[in-house]
Amino acid sequence: MTTVVNVNSSHQTISADLAGQPCAQEPEQQQMFTLEDIQAILPHRYPFALVDRIIEYVPGQRAVGIKNVTFNEPHFQGHFPGRPIMPGVLIVEAMAQVGGIILTQMPDVTGLCMFAGIDKVRFRRPVVPGDQLVMTTELTHIKGKRFGKMRARAVVDGQLVCEGDLMFSVVD
Repeated sequence: MTTVVNVNSSHQTISADLAGQPCAQEPEQQQMFTLEDIQAILPHRYPFALVDRIIEYVPGQRAVGIKNVTFNEPHFQGHFPGRPIMPGVLIVEAMAQVGGIILTQMPDVTGLCMFAGIDKVRFRRPVVPGDQLVMTTELTHIKGKRFGKMRARAVVDGQLVCEGDLMFSVVD
């Protein structure tokens, strides 16, 4: 059965089949996270808070986050003078923080999510001030709510800048 979802003026979600009959619906999940929401979820703070917004979120599966890259960030003072380029390790960290949103929202996952490994990471083009980094992280495997793997990609203006597999461990 195809379901049509409408939001009325009081922001209530109403579902109906194509014939207009009300139908059962799963509980509404938050699909976006503001900077304030992210700060309440992740422990990272300036200068290592690298996600400005989550624009898409599918619980337990994937998240898409945005990082607005500005010249005011401290790493641009030395990386590189006269030609500012966002360090690759910070791009990977930003992708991992998007993955952290997926993990920390899963039932029974408690503790700090940390890197356990990084595989097949490739950088395709530089990220510079003024770019908007759009990062998609998908959970591909989880074992015992303690270890797992994610596939992450970052794009700027529709062009791939970085991709790779991120392994994580949840520690107490």
